[in-house]
Amino acid sequence: MVFAETSGKHAFSPLEGYDIHTSDFSCRWSGVLTLWACALDEEILDGYEAWAFWRCAFGAGRYFFLERLVSHGGCGVSVRRLGGDRAGEMRIGRFLHNSRVRAQEMLETARARTLKAVRGRHVLAIQDTTSVRVDGSGVGLSCHPVLAVDASEGTALGLVDAIFLSREGGRKGTHQQRDFAAKDSRRWLDGARSAAALAAGGAACVTVVEDREGDIYDCFAHKPTGVEKLVRAGQDRRLCGGGSLFQEAGRLAEAGDMEVDLPALAGRKARRARLVVSFGEVALARPRNRTAASGLPEAVRVTVVVARETNAPDGAEPAHWLLLTSHAVTDLADARRMIGFYRRRWTIEQLFRTMKTRGFCMEALRQKEGGPLEKLVTAILIAAVTVMQLVAERDGTAGTPLETALDPADGPALKRVCKSLEGKTEKQKNPHPTNSLAYAAWVFARLGGWTGYYGKPGPIVMLRGLTQFNAIKHGWTLQNV
Repeated sequence: MVFAETSGKHAFSPLEGYDIHTSDFSCRWSGVLTLWACALDEEILDGYEAWAFWRCAFGAGRYFFLERLVSHGGCGVSVRRLGGDRAGEMRIGRFLHNSRVRAQEMLETARARTLKAVRGRHVLAIQDTTSVRVDGSGVGLSCHPVLAVDASEGTALGLVDAIFLSREGGRKGTHQQRDFAAKDSRRWLDGARSAAALAAGGAACVTVVEDREGDIYDCFAHKPTGVEKLVRAGQDRRLCGGGSLFQEAGRLAEAGDMEVDLPALAGRKARRARLVVSFGEVALARPRNRTAASGLPEAVRVTVVVARETNAPDGAEPAHWLLLTSHAVTDLADARRMIGFYRRRWTIEQLFRTMKTRGFCMEALRQKEGGPLEKLVTAILIAAVTVMQLVAERDGTAGTPLETALDPADGPALKRVCKSLEGKTEKQKNPHPTNSLAYAAWVFARLGGWTGYYGKPGPIVMLRGLTQFNAIKHGWTLQNV
């Protein structure tokens, strides 16, 4: 298997607050940020300066490409459709095949902007894998992004990294014999290492959040300094001193309860669930097929947090989450916070939904692997995160400025469009400052079909509105032609 351009090689209503008990070093560490900066003539550039450097390096082609990508987001993506005409198609094709345009540099630019948004926050680095072009046997290209999310507010702060995996097949029988560094599961540790840059960027605390597939002993044993880990247990592990993880979790005393809203899923209606919560500390034993020569410690101590639903409707499967974390959990409030942090993992599922069928239709791409396809997927990922940021700012609670995700030059067009959408009542008027991202989010949501009265606009509505706005803006630029 091939790991393409991974930076890992280098060094919904949780309770208020996130003052959990944990190691001072991981939540208070500080240092000079140089790892992800772009260097030019010995001058260190980060954030918008790095963005400007990338713009200068690749010229107007990059802006033409991203603008066309966003403007066609709700209609699926193809180079022919994005180009608009033969000249535009050739222009985007040259951009994707240009050896000077690297997916890694696109990711570094996005990461530099994210680092500006994380300072002083407790950040959840949520990571997961989604298929790009994979056959029924699992062979093909997948993408493993790491998304920064505010732990308290649940807002998407930006992209941290994206690791591409090209699975070739025919190696399943050698899984036990291969070193961890040669396995595709290495991506979970690489993603955690990328998240460590958030701590270097000034985040108050960084917690890597993963689903069952990230439950890997090596990832706990080699957890990077400056981050904590929170994962849903995926296997019944041996414990030091005898017994198993699931047995011990079942014996933990109840510490209290909490209520959460479970969203609707395929085959499940949305409902209000009462969860009984328990927690305790265990020592996971090193897997039997690994020895001291592997460099793994004999045991790793983690905290177990269990949440069981007690009021599931007849015929419905009760919610049951068994979480493992490197955070210290000393009381019910800490345990509740861990559950709340894990529930934020849904944010990355929304990101995948935006990238795929209901949004950019990423799975229909036909570009060649090994360069053009990875670049196009990276651009889609960055654009989809922008949509997520718009969703996060729909209420304007964070006061995020417009230029965080959009071009400030869009301001005049936004105001004109907003005026045409506003009604006579206060409910039908845009309540946000004109220079805020929330102002733009309100406009895009209304263009996407949101009435302003019922519910809140999600990523698909926001993407639809963003598509409409770019079509209007295109007409705006042609008004004097």
